[in-house]
Amino acid sequence: MNTLLYDSRDERFKSPFGAVPAGTPVTFRICLPMIYQFTAPALLMFQADQWDTPDRIPMQFEESDGVAGYYTCVFCPPLPQLYFYRFELSGIDGVKSVNRGPDGFSQISLESGDLWQLTVYDTALKTPDFMKNGVMYQIFPDRFCNSGTPKDCPFPDRWLHKDWYELPVYQPDSNGKFPNTDYFGGDLIGITSKLPYLKSLGVTCIYLNPIFEAHENHRYNTADYEKIDPLLGNEKDFQTLCDEAEKLGICILLDGVFNHTGSDSVYFNKNRRYGEHLGAYNDPQSPYRSWYDFTSYPNSYRSWWGFETLPNLNESDPAYQEFICGENGVLKKWLRLGASGYRLDVADELPDFFLNRISACVKGHDPECAVIGEVWEDASTKISYGERRRYLLGGQLDSVMNYPFKDAILSYVRCGDCNRLYLTILAILENYPKPVLDVLMNSLSTHDVERAITALAGEPAADNGRDWQGQHNRLSESQYRLGKNLFCVASVIQYTLPGIPCLYYGDEAGLYGYKDPFNRTCYPWGREDTELLEFFRSLGRLRTQFPELSTARFRAVSFTPGTVSYCREWGQNRLLIAVNRTDRSMPIAFPAGFGQAKVVLGTVDGGRLAPFGYAVLADSIPR
Repeated sequence: MNTLLYDSRDERFKSPFGAVPAGTPVTFRICLPMIYQFTAPALLMFQADQWDTPDRIPMQFEESDGVAGYYTCVFCPPLPQLYFYRFELSGIDGVKSVNRGPDGFSQISLESGDLWQLTVYDTALKTPDFMKNGVMYQIFPDRFCNSGTPKDCPFPDRWLHKDWYELPVYQPDSNGKFPNTDYFGGDLIGITSKLPYLKSLGVTCIYLNPIFEAHENHRYNTADYEKIDPLLGNEKDFQTLCDEAEKLGICILLDGVFNHTGSDSVYFNKNRRYGEHLGAYNDPQSPYRSWYDFTSYPNSYRSWWGFETLPNLNESDPAYQEFICGENGVLKKWLRLGASGYRLDVADELPDFFLNRISACVKGHDPECAVIGEVWEDASTKISYGERRRYLLGGQLDSVMNYPFKDAILSYVRCGDCNRLYLTILAILENYPKPVLDVLMNSLSTHDVERAITALAGEPAADNGRDWQGQHNRLSESQYRLGKNLFCVASVIQYTLPGIPCLYYGDEAGLYGYKDPFNRTCYPWGREDTELLEFFRSLGRLRTQFPELSTARFRAVSFTPGTVSYCREWGQNRLLIAVNRTDRSMPIAFPAGFGQAKVVLGTVDGGRLAPFGYAVLADSIPR
């Protein structure tokens, strides 16, 4: 019997689709073929992690078509929280369950099996409008643009590369360590000078990796939250960047690293760079002593993943909370100077109470400011350190770094895994609140993963270390050509899914590379792949022409190993997006009723896509 019992993604069975605001009545409908001889179906609704006492909601007979009977019930979730559910059937053979199958569809089982998810979020959840159009652009500040401005750096343990185009240091020093003290001199004035260039890419938001004073080139080991790193510039340079960006309709987001500091910092001062008696490590009377957890003072302390150069902060300490979130704290200091929000590093290592306070502080300054979390998995159902997280239910995160989309897109474009792409898109659309979906940060490359062209055409890095990556980092001409073609296909998908595409600096110019530090090479000014650059300008124009791409409804048309097509719909308008990941011409799968379409991106020849081809077509939805 192949009759579908239940499909949570079909509004004939569950309405409305996906996550809902608290207090929204949700109608569930199940189909029971008469051959099964079941009666008295019920919906079993479990609050997250409370598996012993579900709400049991009887379902009422609705109608029969002579082959199957249809039963419905309504559940009205009162509060923002995560629910899981299944159906229970009683009959002459006893009690059985209708559970969620591995593909998301239903199956009857004698076991309890998997459950469906219902995300219920706060009715007050509202995400920033500035993230609902255009393009985000991520910059690793040391490697984007060196303005040539003389730099006053008081730290003699740093050194500057003379050749902007060479690789960062990737081999250990004589002590077997990676000090990360080599710099290329990218600065805030350089970023400001390139704002017109970024505007030409359709950029409406810049996400900066850390810019605060720190003593390694990645700057994730903060030394002073209240100072711009001297190699990047000063507060005036930051204000100028924000002011000039605002004139072009571009917002600036900062990287907030609030889980740990550097051991070489004002606050910990293990290396005594900041004097003898200032930091927590050398002075038990330090005002920062309570910020850190020493297990045996001073040499034993909690640190990030065991790295002693990154001592963990105690987020429950009132003094530290006030320093970050207070009226005169770090968050508001940089918001007042022009920032439009923060991306929170290792958000799953920040406790809920601290995320709540960060969000309240940022939104208290301006409700339109953004709080984005670094979360690598499905953020709606994330468990970290034994606790179920509530990132997306309201009062915490507006958005997350959407790594599930990245992984699924790259896996499809490189390997043809259409099933993974389809199910990943549907899972995120189903599990995330609509306000969050509209502002999801969708990347294909970041500072933490391989650049997309390498991921698509290079030899897989697997668990190989820096030496292997350095030896294999350069792509052959044929590898680069393949990677570039596949990257264009992947980017069309990235730019046309819900949320805001985030372009990692230099990807648009042809940069490639394995993981840190090969993914952090300098932007190739004067050596750009101009063909690729023009392609990304066309994608930027698409986002400008159709700002609805962030928020419009998604409708799948066809997902096959060779081609994918789907629609984005709003009002009476729709765009059909079609891509071909193969090296041969392929037909486009059109939705029913598709009329006289206008090609707004790419090319179509006789209803077919060229090898590695793509097209975006505009049409009206038939009334």
